[in-house]
Amino acid sequence: MSRVCRFYPPMKSAYELAMERLKASDPEAAKELTPAQKKQLAEIDQRYKAKLAEREIFLNQQIAATRRSGPPEELEKLTEQLRRERTRIDEEREDEKNRVRRGT
Repeated sequence: MSRVCRFYPPMKSAYELAMERLKASDPEAAKELTPAQKKQLAEIDQRYKAKLAEREIFLNQQIAATRRSGPPEELEKLTEQLRRERTRIDEEREDEKNRVRRGT
């Protein structure tokens, strides 16, 4: 026979507690997005996904050609360039998405 105490609210899950802390620490992050913002975010993701694919195709072709007949230093340089391009494009995408989330 379990007893329910009328004086105390039911215990919260770890998820509920984490969400409350998030809302308290950064009220902006907990704000709901409008349908227009969600659409803009999806368009941004799509645009940057295409941009990244374009750069990957271009650089992977160069990497493949260098593997066949090129110096290893050039291969390392191209691989590093691909990594930097991915990082740069991801950062640009997140910056643009954050501007949409803030409403600017």
